[in-house]
Amino acid sequence: MRADVVTIFPDYLQPLRLSLVGRAQQRGTLDVRAHDLRTWTSDLHRTVDDAPYGGGPGMVMRPEPWDAALTEISAAVPGSRPRVVVPTPAGVPFTQRKAEELAREPWLVFCCGRYEGIDSRVVEAWADDEISIGDYVLAGGEVATLVILEAVARLLPGVLGNSASAAEDSFSDGLLEAPVYTRPQVWRGMEVPAVLRSGDHGAVARWRREQSLTRTGQRRPDLLAEATRTGTANRAAAEVAGAAGAAGDGAGRADREAD
Repeated sequence: MRADVVTIFPDYLQPLRLSLVGRAQQRGTLDVRAHDLRTWTSDLHRTVDDAPYGGGPGMVMRPEPWDAALTEISAAVPGSRPRVVVPTPAGVPFTQRKAEELAREPWLVFCCGRYEGIDSRVVEAWADDEISIGDYVLAGGEVATLVILEAVARLLPGVLGNSASAAEDSFSDGLLEAPVYTRPQVWRGMEVPAVLRSGDHGAVARWRREQSLTRTGQRRPDLLAEATRTGTANRAAAEVAGAAGAAGDGAGRADREAD
């Protein structure tokens, strides 16, 4: 995947050189290119903003540099057009489903607004997606781009060491992930649940599913309601009940055979 990021602060993208995303770039799975919007200005002061029509506080990013930048970048691969993403508080909420959708794209371009945002005509002319990472306001779109790109990059083939990790993440099935533990067995008087040390893979899977349902109900009832509406939670509950019933039948058979 290729990802171009247009910003007036290219150095803001330095974290993308680290960790999983950095290794994905080293392996060639992901190609991130940061562009300084001021490259496409034409005046001595490299101006990218101006006062808003209608008055009000702050400044608005001018359309000319953005149009020039997106026109040139979009022509970089003949016969192909990138999917243009504008991070903005006015966008649709970013979800794991959206990350999966974007991960299937070969080429993304991110437009990082600043000040009061980008002239709306640029968004109307160019944007395929307007995405919000939460109900709050940041100083610019760079942080949101980092969030979106990391969520997308970890879904690309070969980026995660264990491909099953992505399938077990929170939100992948509409529910929150179950609690996780590692050594030592006892820490500050708190012990790892016995079921996780039992070696019974069926019981472990059932426990994790139960915990996922319970956790989602306690912390994100909105997610549980949506999962129930779509059947995800119902299937999870059925899996738990079915596994518990099978375990009980097995135990009953073993008791009868012992008798």
